Amino acid sequence: MSVKQRVTAIQQALAAKGFSPGNIDGVWGRRTDAAVKAFQAKAGLQVDGIVGPKTADALFGHAVPAAEPLDDVSLMWFQEARRLLGVREGSGSANNQIILDWATDAGIPYKSDDIAWCGLFVAHCIGSTLTTEALPANPLGAQNWLRFGAPCTVRPGAVLVFWRERPTSWKGHVGFYAGEDNVAYHILGGNQSDKVSIARIKKDRLLPNGVRWPATVPLSSGGPVKVAANGGLSRYEG
Repeated sequence: MSVKQRVTAIQQALAAKGFSPGNIDGVWGRRTDAAVKAFQAKAGLQVDGIVGPKTADALFGHAVPAAEPLDDVSLMWFQEARRLLGVREGSGSANNQIILDWATDAGIPYKSDDIAWCGLFVAHCIGSTLTTEALPANPLGAQNWLRFGAPCTVRPGAVLVFWRERPTSWKGHVGFYAGEDNVAYHILGGNQSDKVSIARIKKDRLLPNGVRWPATVPLSSGGPVKVAANGGLSRYEG
């Protein structure tokens, strides 16, 4: 079952129990988050908006088969990032309205997708799915994500923060952990070759305490995911 099918099944089950998730479209948004929390509250479960084993059992009446680590629907911010793979900034002086809308929805001042938007992408994915999660001040600044959530070890969905140009620079890059090979982390992020993509970023570019986890989400049981070292290394994101 694909991630979209899993989310659709959750939405259908919520609706059947009288908790409206909005459009039943396989996309995890604010209304689905609110419906899960309302269901959890009524069922006497921890109200965190996460469809983990206990919530899934209460919702469906049976255990739900475990998904592959990268397909875990409880990592809803990461699944939103995967859904947006391929979104590209506008060409020339044109802007992609989708990217501008992310900023508008999050209340982030942002006028043009010529401005680095890796932090905006992460802010959208987290802010649109984890509605009570605090974003860092000025999330457009990649290194500001060093103050997001809490430190953790690498696992699917973790936010990783890197230096850019040189280790002592204020410039940086931020994205989501989607696997690793012996040399590089595979990062699902925005503004990578001017689009949302997966890039290989050398492990020695990771900043100290640069692996972060949302404060409102229980730490997943996942760990490193080994993937093939396909493609070259990213040397400049922007």
